[in-house]
Amino acid sequence: MSRAFVKEPEGGEAFEDLPDRPISPHANLVTPEGLAQIEAELAQWHDAHAQAQATQDRAAISHAGRELRYWTARRANAELVPPPEDPDEVHFGAAVTIDRADGRHQTWRIVGEDEADPTQGTLSFVSPLARALMGKRVGDTVMIGTAEVEIVAIG
Repeated sequence: MSRAFVKEPEGGEAFEDLPDRPISPHANLVTPEGLAQIEAELAQWHDAHAQAQATQDRAAISHAGRELRYWTARRANAELVPPPEDPDEVHFGAAVTIDRADGRHQTWRIVGEDEADPTQGTLSFVSPLARALMGKRVGDTVMIGTAEVEIVAIG
């Protein structure tokens, strides 16, 4: 067939069918801050989608639509976790300080998957480190990889 009869993409078709962002199979546990973050993302992507529609930017419409679907799903299945009954035990939402054998002190807050950012001191509750710490108390030791760490504070 001659190339004269083949419709070429006009630039937007490649963006029309962006695959959805994967949704975690784990429960969507959130802290109050995590729930606020989800709601802020929803508002931001609603605005971005409206702006993209107003300018008829097909790529931006597709991207914003994808993000809206993701954050709408995350909001729909978000489970706000109340404070624990035993604050002396590592739990979801707690800040945990550990001492490593090399002398480093590290503090991590255990949060939901969408709000986790290890560079900011937050860990997802499904991460190996968070799972190893859950349910432990000050003075307990935990194996993290091949190293043993001690829990020195829970907040």
